[in-house]
Amino acid sequence: MVSEAILEEESIARERSLEESDSRLLEQPIRSLPNLRAPLCLAPTTSLAATIGAMRSARTGCVLVVIEGQLCGIFTEHDVLTRIVGEALDLNARTVRDFMTPNPETLTADDAIVWALNKMAVGGFRHVPLVDEHGRAVGIVAMPNVVEYLADLHLKAVLTLPPSPQRGIPRAREGA
Repeated sequence: MVSEAILEEESIARERSLEESDSRLLEQPIRSLPNLRAPLCLAPTTSLAATIGAMRSARTGCVLVVIEGQLCGIFTEHDVLTRIVGEALDLNARTVRDFMTPNPETLTADDAIVWALNKMAVGGFRHVPLVDEHGRAVGIVAMPNVVEYLADLHLKAVLTLPPSPQRGIPRAREGA
């Protein structure tokens, strides 16, 4: 018969092994995240109307603002909600430069996923621009990329949750 102490030690060892495994997986480069897309890049002189229209057409939550490929700002759906909605603005006359966040924090595609998580958690960002060694915009890592990656790491746990009458499973995405 196996003692409770041995079972407890085995459980602790399994937990440590999983933590170490998760830690190693978070050290993978950002480029290994699923569904990374090329960024939507616009010039700072682009009108707000055109910027928001481009975001809607591309179904993306942010735009990287560039001058000759060099990242100079980021404009997100959060900016639309907090800086534009409810204001009496002529969206055709105002430019994205007036409402973007200049010189955003960035990462490279070779940085570890854990750094993207850090920027998102500590900075409260949902999008982090990716740049090359010359500061050119090459990508964007978004919260859904990280969430999907983490869910895939724990796929069995995510997909095999027991039913719970108090928690309905939505049939459609919110807002979709």
